[in-house]
Amino acid sequence: MTAIHYAIRHETLYRYRRDVAHAHQQLHLTPRNSQRQHCVLHRINITPQPAVLAEYVDAFGNWVTRVELDRPHNRLQVVAEMDVRLDARPEIDFEQGESWECVRDQLCYNARPRDGEWLEAMRFRGESPYVRIKRVFGDFALDCLRPGASVPTVCAALMAKVRRDFIYAPGATEIATPLLAVLANRSGVCQDFAHLMIACLRSVGLSARYVSGYLRTQGPAASNGDVDRDRDGNGNGNGNGGGNGDGDGDGDGNGDGDGDGAPRRLRGADASHAWVAVFAPPFGWIGFDPTNNVLVNQDHVALAWGRDFGDVSPLRGVILGGGSHRLTVRVVVRRIGEAA
Repeated sequence: MTAIHYAIRHETLYRYRRDVAHAHQQLHLTPRNSQRQHCVLHRINITPQPAVLAEYVDAFGNWVTRVELDRPHNRLQVVAEMDVRLDARPEIDFEQGESWECVRDQLCYNARPRDGEWLEAMRFRGESPYVRIKRVFGDFALDCLRPGASVPTVCAALMAKVRRDFIYAPGATEIATPLLAVLANRSGVCQDFAHLMIACLRSVGLSARYVSGYLRTQGPAASNGDVDRDRDGNGNGNGNGGGNGDGDGDGDGNGDGDGDGAPRRLRGADASHAWVAVFAPPFGWIGFDPTNNVLVNQDHVALAWGRDFGDVSPLRGVILGGGSHRLTVRVVVRRIGEAA
């Protein structure tokens, strides 16, 4: 399959009830470069003009843009535009993968030197702020853990189970909703399903990381491509009065429209999306999208990855003042060569 080129526009708009006197923001809005993904063009426009704008690479290899705003403002607009080329994922024979028990045992500490690939994987095996390790998550995955099955086989079964057993329900959860509540209520959005699948895998000793990015928009357009959230909506806004907050959360896009032979519209299109990457020797890291029950390929564009959403929030920060606020997010992912 040939490479696919995408033009992506991600607009985030905060409207504050009162002036914000001072703000620090951290942006994960620069696509990663990898073996299959290549960022051809990228720019970020911020209004009002920041006093300080700096870029650095974080502990997980993601590009981060740090912004300081030192003048009063009641509106913050961040527009990220990017062109990305995606090569096709090579075909994978799941049966050729190492068994999940073997990989689990090798990921355990054994006081022997490990190469860089395994050391990197071990970073994504333990608990993180949004992903707890509990027996109940391992129990949920139990029927997917066929003895001797390869890691990709186990993950494909778990991905299908999450898709089958959970209802995609924008607005049913917030980023702070505990995973135990998501599991009990059997509903959520893409960041919940990604966190849940990661928790299940880590709870049985495997390594999995959270990936934030975009989905190609397929099929007929949704009735409203805008994602509008108030202060208490999904993906809580910036912290107020020196507080710390998560903004621009993954996953309230419309999707899953069925239409008379038309391509299935993936859930999470028209918004930032989240999925899971699993360490699966000898293939390396393989992406699984539990929201849509698909392997990650040329419909997914990765922005950043980390242990969970907290490491890769597209926009988060600390503000002084502002009061309550309104957050609007608009994402457009267009294949270059298609009609706009």
